[in-house]
Amino acid sequence: MRLFVFACVHSAGRSQMAAALFNRVADPARARGVAAGTQPAERVHPVVVEAMREIGIDLSQARPQKLTEDLAAQADTLITMGCGEQCPVVPGVRRDDWPLPDPAGQDLDAVRLIRDAIAERIAQLVREQGLS
Repeated sequence: MRLFVFACVHSAGRSQMAAALFNRVADPARARGVAAGTQPAERVHPVVVEAMREIGIDLSQARPQKLTEDLAAQADTLITMGCGEQCPVVPGVRRDDWPLPDPAGQDLDAVRLIRDAIAERIAQLVREQGLS
């Protein structure tokens, strides 16, 4: 099984949405996604929980976790979203960066746009990697 790590700074928005959307569409026998952050927050942003609830995904119990070098080394692919130089570089791990706005402090309409942009990227990633 392949591990996809979605990483941002606080793991309270983009990475949480990406991992949840990935796990919704990818075949669980072939791959799974996890969210992590370089400086994890205490909880997922409430507006992110609300935006995801609208599409049937419950992140109310999701907890941000630290992006450790060990976790990154287990990944087949590390997808970063705004953590820049703080995200570890691990030899042999494919890395991609998705420059997406941070949902922190955004209103629900803005978070919906970020969610939908992430969903499009996830659908493309799953297609390209043959994981559906």
